[in-house]
Amino acid sequence: MSVAGLRSLHVPAWLSASPRRAPLVGGVAGAASGAVLAGPVAAVVVGAYGALAVRGLLRRRLVRQAQLARRRSLDQLCALAADLRAGVPVLTAAASLPVDPAAADRLGRLARAAVQLADRTGAPLADLLERIEADARATDRGLAAAAAQAAGSRATAWLLAALPLGGIGLGYGVGVDPVAVLLHTPVGGGCAVAAVVLQLAGLFWAERLGAAPDGSR
Repeated sequence: MSVAGLRSLHVPAWLSASPRRAPLVGGVAGAASGAVLAGPVAAVVVGAYGALAVRGLLRRRLVRQAQLARRRSLDQLCALAADLRAGVPVLTAAASLPVDPAAADRLGRLARAAVQLADRTGAPLADLLERIEADARATDRGLAAAAAQAAGSRATAWLLAALPLGGIGLGYGVGVDPVAVLLHTPVGGGCAVAAVVLQLAGLFWAERLGAAPDGSR
């Protein structure tokens, strides 16, 4: 691989930006559907769950894309180190680095700093890049282990959030219509809205507790 491949070390800015418009659109669409089908309480409930579902799908997709881009970046660092050991000049590597520091992630910044250090002091650039790669892979392994440990708590949070569905099914089992009570009575509507708010708060709190230090999970 040519050292020009280092240009793709940065993650595109849109991957790191928090997606806001799509969950809003999902929430509005859900609220409109709920209002047409069953009234204002259903609009709040369906809108909230619609926004949550769209947000979750987008976050999962963006995290997966960022992880793939990071793995490609680490592979490119390894290939660049091999090219340097084969005789590629340091100045050629420096010319291949991204020129916009704000557009690059930590790997890109470290790689450019290593090139500058090697150019000024004569330090072996291949060794520096290999150490950066090894440190990044060790960090990724630690984050993966932490995510595995937090998977149980996230599963528990989703299980607790789904328990009200069991209560609704139980209500139908004993011969009442809990959905009608929740959607078409003042007390039921207040309980439904309060339940949605508490569920969302619990899920966001569980997500925050299980998030990686770099916010990538």
